[in-house]
Formats: sequence, C-alpha cells, structure tokens
Amino acid sequence: MKKFIIPVLTAVAILSAQLVSAMDAELVARLETASHGDHRSDKNKARNKYRHPIGTLAFFGLQPNMTVLEIAPGGGWYTEVIAPAMQHTGVYIAGSYDVTVEGQAKYRYRQHQALLDQIKDQPELYGQIKVAGYSPPESRNLWQQNSVDMVVTFRSSHGWAREGMIDDVYSDFFKVVKPGGVLGVVQHRAPADGDVVAWAKKGYVPEARVIQAAEKAGFVLDAKSEINANPKDLKDHDEGVWRLPPTLSLGDQDREKYMTIGESDRMTLRFTKPAK
Repeated sequence: MKKFIIPVLTAVAILSAQLVSAMDAELVARLETASHGDHRSDKNKARNKYRHPIGTLAFFGLQPNMTVLEIAPGGGWYTEVIAPAMQHTGVYIAGSYDVTVEGQAKYRYRQHQALLDQIKDQPELYGQIKVAGYSPPESRNLWQQNSVDMVVTFRSSHGWAREGMIDDVYSDFFKVVKPGGVLGVVQHRAPADGDVVAWAKKGYVPEARVIQAAEKAGFVLDAKSEINANPKDLKDHDEGVWRLPPTLSLGDQDREKYMTIGESDRMTLRFTKPAK
C-alpha cells in the first residue's frame, strides 16, 4: 500500500505546484497568507493538505481582478481564503442561504448569521464581501445576470442531486456568469456507474452527472483535475462521506482508519460559458 500512496501524494504536490506557478504571483502570496492566517482556526488550516485551496483556485483560473461568487459557503472554509485575498483587487460574493425562506434546516440560519457576524466583526478581512441569498427551489434569484467572472461551489452538488434540483441550480449558475466566464466545481465523487440519488444520499455524485447538469445549462467542460482525488477513499460504508474527516460521524469507531484515509475522493472540474 505504501508504494502506491507515496507516488500519488507526490503527483498531487507536483500538480499543485505546476498550477500555482501559472497564477499571478501577488495573488498567490495573498492566498498563502490567507490560508495560513491567524484568523483561521487550527482545525480549518489542517484541512489545507486535503483541499489544496491555492492549487484548486489556480486550476479554476482565479485572477486578482475577478468578481467571484461562491455558492453555499457553509461554514466559510473557502470564504476565509478567497475574501481576504481578493478584497483590494476583486469582488467576493457569498452565495449564502436566503433566510427569508421559512422552514429550512436550522443550521442554514445559523451559518448565514455567522457570515454576517464575520463581516461585521472583522471588516479588515471581510468588509468588502457582498452577500447573495439563495435557497432553491423557493429562492432562485441568485445575482445579476451575466455579471460575475467565476462561480465556484465546493462539496455541495450532492444535496442538489439528492433533491432533484441539480439541473435547475446549474442553470442558475449559467445565468449569472459572464460570457467567457468560469464555473469551478469540487464534489465528492461516486463510482461512475452509481445510482445518482442513492449515492447523493451518501454525499457523492457520479462525475458524469455533474458534467451533464453543467452542459445542459449551457456550459462547456474545459478541463478536469485530479488535484483533489483520493484513491484511498473506497466509498465502502453506508454512512457515506461523513464517516471521513472532518465529520467523522462514527466517532471513535475505526477513527484511526478514517483519519489515515483522509478526506473524500473528489472531482475537480472547470467549465466555461461560451463567449457568444
């Protein structure tokens, strides 16, 4: 097993370095500072090695002067990286939950309020964040049409696939992206022949289904990356992706095993909106 794991990790590190080398140097420096900054918890910083934020954003083609809309920022893991790095050169929009919609899961209202508190309490880092409310299917007025350079979404597509909304949601993304703009997706990856809904309930989606949704909306698949792949994630438990870190839903049961596996196997996809 060790003979297999080491080359994979080395390949990921090389790939990440190659992607970052093509990125604007000042932006790389700001992203590095943000990803390791004191404003982040040790727990969040520890996930850098699994989530490869700078290499992933470089793969998506992030540039300093872009307007970037992150869909479903959740607990703000990527918000902590992107917003401070972009605050003086570009625009970061948090596509948070629309709290005017009643009857949502309670965590959504908590996470949205935490985002607002974050902006208020740390204006030197987050004062320029713009906030969009988005809770499909009730609330789908995401942002102005043809107005953002890049939409990014991380580990959220399984929810939309599970609820049968993934085509509608990706259509909403297409509307707000400028012609020539980018959609960047990271998602827990199900087996290629897996049933979409059954696997979405476990947190995973077949890569082909994500591509289908994006292409149906009008995007063109531009590139794939294995920067967030993890061949150690065998997806072999009914508990689904949540058995792995950071959730570790099984508690102390096989904890060492799942910590050794690390975070999930993920697809990383870049789509473009045709210029015409």
